[in-house]
Amino acid sequence: MKKHLSGILSLTILAIILLITCSSPQEKETGKTTDTSWIEEMTIQQLQAGYSEKKYTVTEITQTYIDRINEIDRNGPALNSVIMINPDALSIAEELDRELREGKPRGPMHGVPVILKDNIDTHDKMPNTAGATILRNSYPDKDSFIAMKLREAGAVILGKANLSEWANFRADVSSSGWSGVGGQTKNPYILDRNPCGSSAGSGVAASANLCMVAIGTETNGSIVCPSNNNGIVGIKPTVGLLSRSGIIPISFTQDTPGPMTRTVEDAAIALGVMTGIDSADSKTLASAGKFLTENGYTRFLKADGAKGKRIGLLRKTMGFSDRVDTLVNETVRWLRSNGAEVIDIEMPEESKYGNASFEVMLYEFKDGLHKYFASLGDDAPVRNMTDLIEFNKKDSVELRYFDQDLLEMASKKGDMNSPEYKKALEKMLKATRENGIDKVMNENKLDAIMAPTGSPAWKTDLVLGDHFVGGSSSLAAVAGYPAITVPMGFIENLPTGITFFGKAWSEPVLIEIAYSYEQGTRHRKAPEYRVKD
Repeated sequence: MKKHLSGILSLTILAIILLITCSSPQEKETGKTTDTSWIEEMTIQQLQAGYSEKKYTVTEITQTYIDRINEIDRNGPALNSVIMINPDALSIAEELDRELREGKPRGPMHGVPVILKDNIDTHDKMPNTAGATILRNSYPDKDSFIAMKLREAGAVILGKANLSEWANFRADVSSSGWSGVGGQTKNPYILDRNPCGSSAGSGVAASANLCMVAIGTETNGSIVCPSNNNGIVGIKPTVGLLSRSGIIPISFTQDTPGPMTRTVEDAAIALGVMTGIDSADSKTLASAGKFLTENGYTRFLKADGAKGKRIGLLRKTMGFSDRVDTLVNETVRWLRSNGAEVIDIEMPEESKYGNASFEVMLYEFKDGLHKYFASLGDDAPVRNMTDLIEFNKKDSVELRYFDQDLLEMASKKGDMNSPEYKKALEKMLKATRENGIDKVMNENKLDAIMAPTGSPAWKTDLVLGDHFVGGSSSLAAVAGYPAITVPMGFIENLPTGITFFGKAWSEPVLIEIAYSYEQGTRHRKAPEYRVKD
């Protein structure tokens, strides 16, 4: 009898445990804190399967991510990656739930919570600030093109991410992830480490599972570097694949938005829904016949995608860290063991295009920023760079840590008809395209080029600024060509990544290689919010 009662008691306890662990999202409460851990590392496909099986609603998913932001970003380790939660997020989710009940899903990102870098226009109750206090109350009168495309695909615009102010084109010395509006963003792996920028908040939000997809922007390294430092996947597309209209600019020639996610698959899905020709961005005209839509890029998610590929290793980008070199060499061995051929290659030195690129950015930043200010209409809080510079001089926050040397240098440049500008533009494109990536890839019959994305994250320093050690973003960035970074491993609990890049419009082959490597190595690990090393 005692054995029988003991068995019943054991079964009862087991049943209680099962009820607790299998509870619905609304029931997962522990005291005053909502348990949001059940959503960690969830992918878009898993999310969609849950919607189909009615395990949860879009509203429940959205609320869970909002709870995580409040728990982890605002309290807890206080990552400071999200500048603002969208006041309309739950009402958007409720509308998407209604559409699901009616059997009318919008697209592959129906009900997917997305955070946008806070230099991307949205027409709602959120300002678009570029992290600058002068734009704190600047509300765009329409969505950016990519925000529109994300909404059409069913995404929930969950909020805006902190960033390096003016996308890190303001101060000669600065700390990545710091802005006048948002303060300093922290690295989720070790909190006193830097998230890299300028898409710092986007990288941290994706890594810490504060959203399912984050959108960043890159001029030179601002997608791939924060992806590297925060242990995620980042795609910097060919310039023109995704529209830049409604995005606060730096460079007409180099700027591009791109997805930042925890998996290559999610990045490929997000990339496809944002493509398309936009009459407001002439660069997108070149993508006609080259871009894929909806789930077009997911067809390249092949487990054996590295097989048969010929890849050039840019060994000159190595040597800044023996431990990073060890991970790169392990990556080379993996690629070769899975059917790829990897050879050493040489590329033009950055001295042949770096200074020219900087000149181009100064001219294009002034021109682009003035055009963006004009697009804000009569209510624009600022009209030109001169007014912006004078505002910053009087503000108590803006020059507290860092100068505005780049703003001042850009303000002195002429217009886009300047011979100096045209000469610099021609020089940088010829060095990185015709005599750079295109030439080397053609001569060596390459499918892609690979290089370490960067070093593990350095310690954040508001006195001396960033401590960059190594990186490989410039060549693809200046050429306007695509790059994908994928987690490559860890060094002392800090992630580091490997970048694959190539010719214009080569996103499909890069996705094949990156997905194969990701699936074969599984280096991604969720952050643990360590206080220090």
